[in-house]
Amino acid sequence: MNKEEIDKLINIIKTQYDNITGIIIDKNNDIEFEYYNNDYCDVDTFHIASVTKSLISILIGIAIDKGGIKSIDQKVLEFFPEYKLKRGEKTIQEITIRNLLTMTAPYKFKSEPYTKVYSSEDWTTAALDLLGGKGNIGEFKYTTVGLQILSGILVNATGQPLVEFINENLFSPLAINKTQNKKINNKEEHIGFLKDKKVMGWVVDPKGTNTAGWGLSLSTLDLLKVGKLYLNDGKWKDKQIVSSEWIKESTKEHSRWEDKPYGYLWWILKGFGENCFAAIGDGGNIIFIHPEKKIVIAITSSFMPRAKDRIELIEKIIYPLLKV
Repeated sequence: MNKEEIDKLINIIKTQYDNITGIIIDKNNDIEFEYYNNDYCDVDTFHIASVTKSLISILIGIAIDKGGIKSIDQKVLEFFPEYKLKRGEKTIQEITIRNLLTMTAPYKFKSEPYTKVYSSEDWTTAALDLLGGKGNIGEFKYTTVGLQILSGILVNATGQPLVEFINENLFSPLAINKTQNKKINNKEEHIGFLKDKKVMGWVVDPKGTNTAGWGLSLSTLDLLKVGKLYLNDGKWKDKQIVSSEWIKESTKEHSRWEDKPYGYLWWILKGFGENCFAAIGDGGNIIFIHPEKKIVIAITSSFMPRAKDRIELIEKIIYPLLKV
């Protein structure tokens, strides 16, 4: 990108996507564009919202590589032997890790019961209490609170707090600063974590279990590193962090929400050619990977309801500037 093209992109960000805090575009292992908006800088961390889900997918892959999880076709309840089933509960007994990863598990709610789960003392158990019911296994149902069960599975499968597991097995190898637990004590602190500037840490429930569907804060550069890890088939500086087989499986279509294909907590993007995928979070947080063109785009954003579509920004504005 030349200076004129860079200036054009900066102007578009400032005028049309003003809640973007940082954006890095990497092509062929070179940073083509790096920009921070609204007085943010490269070391600032932000709540990445549902991009957290895709990092949980990575941790599931690592746990499988290490043998803590034998298969994603294991039943969820295998990891919670002390969980007490309610009378007549049958559906929950057949739900697998695969169903959680592909958003094809049924739940006993129509809309997300955030308050019920996040005001409880044990968010994993509260989510388990909502799993199953009379719904059909295999039907797509996007959820954030339901994914808390994956945090419980990871803790029980690895024998480690999730914050330790991610620091040791993902962040340390990628030279990402270690995260730490972030306790939220009331509704005001919860809203603050979602909306405040430069938040840090990873939200935990009262029992110390980290969130799976939201609640992690990272910098724009951190997101770029995660994207490049996937671009390089799970390898970072000649070290295999997560198996290439897991990356291949987790970034191909396994379920679908309307016309939108879904992998294992990654969105599969068909409008860019073959094998493009993205982690997408509320407010406009993105890790976009185009393996064939060797492109990774990381975008962090401050919270904004109904933020403009970042995939559209990439497709209609950034791609032409990159001459893709």
